Amino acid sequence: MVAYIVRRMLHACVVVLLVSILIFIIIRLLPGDPIIMLLNQSTGVSFTAEQIEDLRHQFGLDKPIPVQYKDWILDVLRGDFGISIINRYNIGAEIAKKLPVTLCLGLTSFVIGLIIGPILGVISAVRRGKAVDTLVTIAANIGITAPQFWVGILLIFLFGLKLGWLPIYGYTLPWEDFVMSVKQSVMPVVVLAMFPVASSARQMRSSMIEVMHEDYIRTAWAKGLKEKAVIIRHAVKNSLIPVVTLQGLLLRNIVGGSVIVETVFVIPGMGKFMIDSMLAHDYTVVQACAFIMILVVVISNLIVDLSYGWLDPRIRYD
Repeated sequence: MVAYIVRRMLHACVVVLLVSILIFIIIRLLPGDPIIMLLNQSTGVSFTAEQIEDLRHQFGLDKPIPVQYKDWILDVLRGDFGISIINRYNIGAEIAKKLPVTLCLGLTSFVIGLIIGPILGVISAVRRGKAVDTLVTIAANIGITAPQFWVGILLIFLFGLKLGWLPIYGYTLPWEDFVMSVKQSVMPVVVLAMFPVASSARQMRSSMIEVMHEDYIRTAWAKGLKEKAVIIRHAVKNSLIPVVTLQGLLLRNIVGGSVIVETVFVIPGMGKFMIDSMLAHDYTVVQACAFIMILVVVISNLIVDLSYGWLDPRIRYD
């Protein structure tokens, strides 16, 4: 197991390096110039060619791309994400403000999907063809296909504007004001958890139906075990492997998958932060956000791979 983890960590380092290089290059190939964007903010002020070159030199944009990447990655490994080209703030400090917001919303919705989705899938599979199965299937299909922005706008209109029960924008961290945080979290979390719950329920249902026809399940029934024991002890655990794989895919969306929700509810999180920076061609901010998202993806993949061995003892890490 230890050798496998070390091997996977080495692979993860290579993946992070290669993807960060790719993102670094692609950002610079996009049309637009951050220095020109910066100068356009200074209305009524003219800059000479020498001053523009000084700005490029200040941010290291006059160096060859390989040299720029080397300087940037060495700073990142030291924990320094640099300074924003457009707004001149410390990127690390700004991410420290916005990342907890996204993590609170993303982790809450992820946990809800991780718990409620498989439970609904098990109920639907066990009661296959009955009313509860039909209800869960219809709800899951709606949850998968309904656009997040549309559901978010409907919730704002109903619970925010018409009923006045919930605030329609903004976010407060739980340790600052817990009650307000809960109120502001309800609608965004519902929208974010909609797809994880629906997709997990569908995947769990399909996996359970397949497992229930396995030989060891028939043997358990033949031994006279009760339905609860057969389902919980034998069927559920082996049915979770495809669900865990799906949750691994959803886990990587915790940091970057809430762009639409953060935009609809005007939440100052990582998703909105990265989109605003991309529109402004703020290279350094986009690079930092992308690097964090890469780390989340790599770590989530490692967690999923390690969980396979716990769920199915037949899996060995050689």
